[in-house]
Amino acid sequence: MSAPTTGLLTVQDLSVQYGAFTLVRNVSFEMARGERIGLIGESGSGKSLTTTALMGLLPDGLSASGAVYLAGHGHNFVGAPDAAMRKIRGRDMTMVFQEPLTALNPLMRVGAQVAEIMTVHKTAASRREARARAIAMLASVKLPDPAEAARAYPHQLSGGQRQRVMLAMALANDPSLLLCDEPTTALDVTVQRQVLDLVLESVTERGTGLLFITHDLAVVANMCTRVLVMNNGSVVEEGSTEDIFSRPQHAYTRGLLAASDMEATDRDGRLFTVTSAAAYVPLTPAEVAARASARARDNDAGVAPEVADDGGAVAAGTDAQANPVAPVIAVSGLTRTYRRDRPSLFGKAAEVHALKDVNFAVRPGERLGVVGESGSGKSTLLRILAGLDRPTTGSAVVAGNEVAGATERSLVQLRQELQIVFQDPMGSLDPRMRVLEIITEPLLVPGRTETAAQRRAMAEAMLDAVGLGPETLDRYPHQFSGGQRQRISIARALICRPRVLVADEPVSALDVSVRAQVLNLLADLVDQYQLTLVFVSHDLAVVRHLCDRVVVMRDGEIVEAGDTETIYQNPQHPYTQKLVASSMNLRAEVLAKELLALRSD
Repeated sequence: MSAPTTGLLTVQDLSVQYGAFTLVRNVSFEMARGERIGLIGESGSGKSLTTTALMGLLPDGLSASGAVYLAGHGHNFVGAPDAAMRKIRGRDMTMVFQEPLTALNPLMRVGAQVAEIMTVHKTAASRREARARAIAMLASVKLPDPAEAARAYPHQLSGGQRQRVMLAMALANDPSLLLCDEPTTALDVTVQRQVLDLVLESVTERGTGLLFITHDLAVVANMCTRVLVMNNGSVVEEGSTEDIFSRPQHAYTRGLLAASDMEATDRDGRLFTVTSAAAYVPLTPAEVAARASARARDNDAGVAPEVADDGGAVAAGTDAQANPVAPVIAVSGLTRTYRRDRPSLFGKAAEVHALKDVNFAVRPGERLGVVGESGSGKSTLLRILAGLDRPTTGSAVVAGNEVAGATERSLVQLRQELQIVFQDPMGSLDPRMRVLEIITEPLLVPGRTETAAQRRAMAEAMLDAVGLGPETLDRYPHQFSGGQRQRISIARALICRPRVLVADEPVSALDVSVRAQVLNLLADLVDQYQLTLVFVSHDLAVVRHLCDRVVVMRDGEIVEAGDTETIYQNPQHPYTQKLVASSMNLRAEVLAKELLALRSD
């Protein structure tokens, strides 16, 4: 294969093998200078393997074939010696990884790490110049007080700040190609928006080519001009962002779009999945124009949804006079204060106010969403409701059980009435226990009298309810996919028939199609078992779809609460407005792209 003469990046028939197995098959595409391409697909589709093959960073045991050419280099990167690739990586081709804390050296100050990129590739005349340019790079990625940040270690920075450091390192040598592998997946919604805006601004100013790998289609719609769709190791469709997202040709692409569109549901009100997306119809340009005109008329007329005046006190549940049913959760004046260790022998221990005078009530059968960024107090509130932590002051009554001042024995009943589904099923399932033991463990408490045969029958019934067969009872967690493990977690939570189900970010680690399946399952089970749902998430689109009411938390306080649609359509508090504005919605991003295309025509 001969080197191409035009463009920035050329990939020809790139394949990745593991022995006799082909993991990536005949991937071919070209990238122009300054072009922004999104590489999308579910876990296992081959996105990350394709990226690591481009960089020459495949793990041991994997081999690549085909050709990869970068402008300015006449040789094929596939099979090139590592010594040759080290001169290219970090200078002409750089990468921003998903988790910066594992990508950064914990023993080096971040300024030294940025400077090292320049000294290794000899793009700075001296170490002093490299240090000065490192501070300038940290300033260019909008880190506050860059000189001070340069002296910090990675663990002393927030997640968003660490990702900015990674971006500064990636851009330090003004590369021609930047690869981003899920760079904002673990970030809060506002920080995600800031980092994405920064990446877009940086590559646009420099004319850098961008290959953006993600499962979040809304991010791709916002960031990229062209899209490659991967499934089972092959590119199944490619084209402009507007064409792919508004007029998909391949069934898998349509399925991804349908599962990502949280505003689209089938006739039964269920989210679409990849396998049920035949009836999904993306917005047409005519519908885009009609919706834009309607939105403009509403804005001109000042039309806005009514806003309930909760005053921040009662955050959920209908008015007691209108609905006399007693709340299943009643929280009043709840505070939680932690004391940090003394900084010195005679120093004063600092106090951290995790919750500050929180008040709300949830009626039976309601679906309450709790949203807020990291550090807002969501997890502390959840732990108190579950009896895993005790409030400093105030009251939390859950299903008739007062958490404040309760003994461990008295909390047994609470934990039968309230169960939790955690974010990471692999971390919450004991890898040494079979599924039968995992699911029936909540039944092994004092006061329950089920026999082993009865517990097995109950476990089989719960597995059937979550869409898994009885043959899974004798398997271990590692033998299942992420979505299947989350179904097992839900079965474990519901086997003792609780009144309250608390879901803590239960779908944030799942692919979009699996996310839709699990959300549909949760909605069905909540209705079937008449559960009260408390759904904790940073994904505002998920909360909007699933929950009737929502509370917004910031710095341990509830800053706004009310009907979900009212809060989303007309947020009153500046923090809520910021959250809603920062949240990326696939339909809104596609609308923006289509409107831009219509105006240019």
